[in-house]
Amino acid sequence: MTPSWLNMNTTAVNQSDCPEVKVPFPIFFTIGVVSLVENLLIVVAIIRNRNLHSPMYCFICSLAAFNTIASLSKTWENLMIVLAENGHLKKTGSSETKLDDVMDSLLCMCFVGSIFSFTAIAVDRYITIFHALQYHNIMTMQRVRAILGLIWTTCGVCAVLMVKFFESKFIMICFIVFFFISLAIICFLYVYMFILARSHAREIAALPSSSKGRRSRRQWWRGSMRGVLTLTILFGTLVVCWAPFFVHLTILMVCPMNPYCECYRSLFELHLLLMMSHALIDPAIYAFRMTELRHTFRKMLLCS
Repeated sequence: MTPSWLNMNTTAVNQSDCPEVKVPFPIFFTIGVVSLVENLLIVVAIIRNRNLHSPMYCFICSLAAFNTIASLSKTWENLMIVLAENGHLKKTGSSETKLDDVMDSLLCMCFVGSIFSFTAIAVDRYITIFHALQYHNIMTMQRVRAILGLIWTTCGVCAVLMVKFFESKFIMICFIVFFFISLAIICFLYVYMFILARSHAREIAALPSSSKGRRSRRQWWRGSMRGVLTLTILFGTLVVCWAPFFVHLTILMVCPMNPYCECYRSLFELHLLLMMSHALIDPAIYAFRMTELRHTFRKMLLCS
């Protein structure tokens, strides 16, 4: 009931002097359930509040939906592992193996979807700040729906291919390269936005002090940059939570028998725990940084 790369990891760790770190099932299960509830709240909040029916929140809703599916599939997979260990399921049964492949496909789809969603949000923020007058002509809701449809379709196809051919080193290399190239592209977008932001801030500061539009423009600018900073924090969280897992895959290919590499791989379950925590941390950042979303959460929880 485990993917081929996990079986390879177990074999390598058994040949090392470093003991394999085990994470208790209740911790996995608790994180999965809590993150599932949190991301469902975000999806429902964005659907219910008409003030949140904008392109950026549509992409955030898509990101939360990917996190919801990831939490659900990982929680169910952990539950299956516990049932198999207690003798209620066959680890090598055909139906169990197929179900495990489906859950692995969903996890891969959610990861690729998270990357694409972050890229779409970064592009949306760029257009919002630096092409504000043309924003509504560029980011129409029809185009947003087309982008979301393309993201979900592409992610579904990529997930099936990744799981079906994951034993191939070429597919694993593509998976790792996709992660690091995506990080580089998104980092470039954010760095470029902050460089342009400094230039625009100086232009605003150079305006005459008696200018009536200076104060409103400065307030708008601060609000826009607050949104960019929030998304930067979200992206940083993604990197911190997912990078150890991809370093694990990279080490698995580069030095499968090196004792130092095997010691790092002994932390595999911690890497999985960190990966699952990403879906738990994101909603907390939304609630802390986004006022409108926070107000919507409060109304939903108070049933008002």
